[in-house]
Order: sequence, then C-alpha cells, then structure tokens
Amino acid sequence: MFRNQYDTDVTTWSPAGRLFQVEYAMEAVKQGSAAIGLRSATHIVLATVNKATSELSSHQKKIFKVDDHIGVAIAGLTADGRVLSRYLRNECINHSFVYESPLPISRLVVQLADKAQVCTQRSWKRPYGVGLLVAGLDETGAHLYYNCPSGNYFEFQAFAIGSRSQAAKTYLERRFDNFDKYSREELIKDGLFAIKETLQGEKLTSAICTVAIVGVGETFHIINQQTIEQVIESLDIVEDAQAADAAAESASEEPSAAQEPGAAPMELQ
Repeated sequence: MFRNQYDTDVTTWSPAGRLFQVEYAMEAVKQGSAAIGLRSATHIVLATVNKATSELSSHQKKIFKVDDHIGVAIAGLTADGRVLSRYLRNECINHSFVYESPLPISRLVVQLADKAQVCTQRSWKRPYGVGLLVAGLDETGAHLYYNCPSGNYFEFQAFAIGSRSQAAKTYLERRFDNFDKYSREELIKDGLFAIKETLQGEKLTSAICTVAIVGVGETFHIINQQTIEQVIESLDIVEDAQAADAAAESASEEPSAAQEPGAAPMELQ
C-alpha cells in the first residue's frame, strides 16, 4: 500500500469506495505475530506465537482472560489489544453485577464491533490496529468470533490471523470437519500443529507459544509451559514415526537392484 490523497483522514472515501485508513489498520493485523483459534462442541482453544522484539526483552502478552467463560487472543498493536480487552472485562463485570448472570458471547462481540465501528466514522479518531479472536462458552454452546478493525465480526469453527496465518488456515481447512468430535487433548494438539505451520521451519517450543482453553466444566485459563512441552514432544515423536514409515514404504516400492546375468553393475553416485 502506498500513500495517496485519499488516506489523510479516516472519513475520506476514495473514488473506488474505499477507506484507506481502515485498510491500513487491517494491514497492521497481518503484520502481527500469528494467533489461532479452534473449537469443538465442548471446548475452545486459543494459541499465539510469542515474538520478542529483541533477545534482551520478553515477549508481549497476547492472550487475555476476560471472564471465567471468555478469553481473547490478539494480533496487531498489543497496546490497542490491552485497551479493548479491558473494555470487554468491564462489560462482563457490569453485566454480571446488574443481571447476576454471565454475559452472552454474541452480545459482547456485537458491543466490541460497535466500539470499533465508531472509530471508522469519526475524523478525530483512528481505527484500532488489532484483530481479536474471542473464544467463549455460554448457554448456546462454544463460540469463536473474529473481530476486525473495520467493525465487522464473523463466527468461525477455526481461524488464524497475523503474519503467515495462511499456512495455518490451510491446515485448519483440511481438518475442521472433525473438530466437533474432538476431545480437549486433540484440540490442543491441532492448535499446536497450526502454530507450527506459521513458523516456516523454525522449531516449535513452549517458550515461543502460548495456549489457552475454555470449555464445559473448565474456566478460561492459560495452559502451563510444562504441559505444552509434553504435548510438543508427543507431536515430534508422531512426526518422526510417520517419517520413518514413509521412508520404509518408499524403500519397499523401489524395484530390486539385482542385475541380469551379463549386465554391467550400476554406478553409485
């Protein structure tokens, strides 16, 4: 994207019917480190990649607890993500205080979308440069929503945002038909597999990823690093076994190297 005469103000339309400032905010989401969400009939898992700006610094927190039944994962400007997660937390507290019941996920997502939309219609404001994956469980079941800086929101079975998220989306699209039947452990494994797809060859460890879960009989919480490391080790064992099986099958399919009588021996290179 390049600067042009129609991007100086968020309320200025281009002749093609575009709001460039809003598109720039959506581009900021693509530049952030990856965040992934996937749900089954009973559980929702959020996973993020932790990228530090320097070897001397710690990473920014990218998963926030909103309420016992709701959590969010962010990609983009983490400062904007903290502000919006605090807003969501306040809305849940207020609803619980007034009605003495948990806030439904769909209503919270609509309120968040309305707050984001206002910033696309006021010249003295800027759009929030962050995308949020909102995971929650209410009376209607498990839900996973994506809230966009434009004010749009969508419900997904599984979704990925952030840099190199297309690789994770491709992996999730191949497997999402079975997610409803997944157990808690299978959902966590697929979440880590999707995170691994975004790393593009970099080794997956518990130090560079964060995984959180919420489900039936389980409040929203971040899974500790020791548990994640054990799951990653089990994934590595499975991958090594699959690679060995594939190598054995390819070796058995190769034609016999036995030479016919009188034939010259093959040279090995």
